[in-house]
Amino acid sequence: MEPRSGCPINAAVEVLGDRWSLLVLRDIIFGDRRYFRALLTGSIEGIASNILADRLVRLVDAGILTRGTAARGQRARYSLTEAGIQTLPIIYALGNWGLDWRPGSDELRSRQQLMRDEGPAFIEELMDELRVRHLDAPPKPHDGPGPFERLDAAYAAAAEQEHVD
Repeated sequence: MEPRSGCPINAAVEVLGDRWSLLVLRDIIFGDRRYFRALLTGSIEGIASNILADRLVRLVDAGILTRGTAARGQRARYSLTEAGIQTLPIIYALGNWGLDWRPGSDELRSRQQLMRDEGPAFIEELMDELRVRHLDAPPKPHDGPGPFERLDAAYAAAAEQEHVD
């Protein structure tokens, strides 16, 4: 797919610039939803099946995702490519803007707040872990809980606090 112009911003927007593509990537990255049904039923925004199917095809065609081969009757698993993993800093920047300028629940904002508090090194840790999950890279050693475990703990703590309040 050739971009309309040689502008790198245009080229990126043509692939990532619609609402659903970024939300699908968010759910693959943070929700580890790798199958069509999980993406469809796990979407808190309620993506329609035809829109999801279209976005998955677009993201595969753009080299952001790969679609695993599935035998008849089996489900295809989607994986991030390195280009897909490199969308994490973009999603992180959008999330920071959302924290500053848009309302939302503490529960749903908790992961973004943790990423902001932890800073760029945490984003790199997340990207390394995504390479392990999606590209079969060897895991890098780290002390204590991994980045996704810390995100899950932040979400759980915020959810518990929201139920107490």
